[in-house]
Amino acid sequence: MRTNFVLIDFENVQPKDLGLLKDGPFKVKLFLGPNQTKISVALASSLQSLGSNAEYVVLETAGNKALDFHIAYYIGVLSAEDSSAYFHIISKDSGFDPLIKHLKNKKVFAQRSMCIADIPYFKPTLPSAPDAQIEVVVGDLVRRKASKPRTQKTLLSTLHALF
Repeated sequence: MRTNFVLIDFENVQPKDLGLLKDGPFKVKLFLGPNQTKISVALASSLQSLGSNAEYVVLETAGNKALDFHIAYYIGVLSAEDSSAYFHIISKDSGFDPLIKHLKNKKVFAQRSMCIADIPYFKPTLPSAPDAQIEVVVGDLVRRKASKPRTQKTLLSTLHALF
């Protein structure tokens, strides 16, 4: 099974859904800036539950885009070690998109997601029967809890993304 590296830009995203990674083929690297000296107990517990599959990467010095460059460096090192690995960058920073496009051209599997739940591994295989599709939609909405679509336009966009 392919190793999935989840590289989290903690300056940009503070994930609440790390528990999703517990039973899957994931290795997590949480990148922290030098000024991020405190994390929540819930986050620490979630990472601890992953055991040796989770690691903190704390930058020594601050700088513009320093954390982004560290993530890019780790992708390079890890892809050289395991050419079949898949890299999931968890960040809202669209500045990673040109890097991901370049990686794909070099046959390195990578993508950026805004949250862990958006990783394709967690996307359901989509059924073709209407009743089964309704079950998938309801399951997705229940999983989202407080982040459910609040307007018809957002709901339609969610459905379009799902199917």
